[in-house]
Amino acid sequence: MDEKTEQLRDIFVDVAEEETVTERQKEERGSLTDADEGAVDDRLVEVIGEMRQRYDFETDCETATLVRIVRGFYEGANDEALASELDLDPETVRIARMDLHLVGESDTDAPFELATLRDLLVEDADEETIAAELDADEGAIDRYRRVAAAQNRARRTSQRYRTAFEEVLTDADLSIQHTASVQEDGLEEATEDMEVDVSF
Repeated sequence: MDEKTEQLRDIFVDVAEEETVTERQKEERGSLTDADEGAVDDRLVEVIGEMRQRYDFETDCETATLVRIVRGFYEGANDEALASELDLDPETVRIARMDLHLVGESDTDAPFELATLRDLLVEDADEETIAAELDADEGAIDRYRRVAAAQNRARRTSQRYRTAFEEVLTDADLSIQHTASVQEDGLEEATEDMEVDVSF
């Protein structure tokens, strides 16, 4: 064992035997990503609050629940999974998504042309007229009415709120990636010129 290695080993032993070091290691600390997640939720709350002022939501879900539904939608979670997590029924989650303009591909798989339903809704046609025009039962009309209405609202604002959700979550993802990159780069810089000899 050379002199440098012996010195490093002695320092390690001295430090490892310090009780204060062990206690400090046990303390839970926050991270940059924890702070980022809180900021993301705050920004999502702002967007949802703006939507509440503009529209009458069909559900009475709390804002925190709606934030989780937004996050879950973009994470690819289905209504059943979110309903189980949030202690809701899947239909409530689906309606909440429509309130938030979060229409997925499966939502548009209707047995009739959604474009026709959207037009009828814009014209304020009554239920009987819509049923006759689309040759569909009331249950299907009610389900896809919400989808079409959500699409209409989103189009009138040029997808403003959905775009806002995506920007918030994209910025968060980039921030987390950047933090990880900085940590890796810093570690590389710190160890770049070190000569390691681990043979004791």
